[in-house]
Amino acid sequence: MNPTSHIQRFLLENLDIRGSIVKLTDVWQALQRGRAYPPAVAELLGEMAAVSTMIAGNLKQPGRLTFQIQGNGPVSLLVVDCLETLNLRGYAKSERTVVGAGLAGLVGGGHLQLSLEMEGLEQPYQSLVPLEGGSIAEVFVHYLECSEQQPAALWLACDPDTSAAFFVQKLPGADAKDADGWTRILTLMQTMRRKELLALDPAALLQRLFAEEDISLYPARAVTCHWPPDPEKIAAMLRALGEEETRAIADERGEVIIRDELSNHTYHFDAEDIAAVFKPITLH
Repeated sequence: MNPTSHIQRFLLENLDIRGSIVKLTDVWQALQRGRAYPPAVAELLGEMAAVSTMIAGNLKQPGRLTFQIQGNGPVSLLVVDCLETLNLRGYAKSERTVVGAGLAGLVGGGHLQLSLEMEGLEQPYQSLVPLEGGSIAEVFVHYLECSEQQPAALWLACDPDTSAAFFVQKLPGADAKDADGWTRILTLMQTMRRKELLALDPAALLQRLFAEEDISLYPARAVTCHWPPDPEKIAAMLRALGEEETRAIADERGEVIIRDELSNHTYHFDAEDIAAVFKPITLH
């Protein structure tokens, strides 16, 4: 049985076409918890979470992957951060009242930014590209085709309970194996209904679409969303800010409130908490 939220890779053996399917259920629900996103904003974030997981799960060398879409529309920021263990977090920043539809109507003009941290890299690899396409799927297909120089196709679907991605990519030897294989697979993919992508497990979906093909389906990898509160990290931030400034904020507002949007935690520091943060360390 597959983990609740997972990514599963596959290979169409006789065609040299690879792919992967992502299903986020409990992870997607955790990303939304307490956020009250408008449905259109939630859909964008859910699609981005699924495709970011897909790319992180297909990295040749494991690393920490962060995608950001920044724009000048009602949704000014979409960000998803994924560790090499496929531990995911993310959020969307939007105006209180969101008017618009689709990527262009919600994000407006902007760019897609990738940051990749890998062992052995002194500095994270970063890439910045303009938003090319009218949907999250089109933006990422354009990005992947430019970065990997191979044709690719991507289907995304999201509802309040599940976010899913289905990705296929043509490998360099595909035409030599079957000149019509890539076109045939894309045609079959067009028959997939949104509810099938959301509801069917990968094995059943692949069998439904590619019943005549030889498929190697690899073991599923679990995707998680486990980011417990870290008050000591916030305390270190307050120490860096300084005791005088921290106490001034507390005096003005009654307490210091710090919101960690990415991990979805809110920290409250009253006068007693602040005194503990700045309590001198006694050496024995």
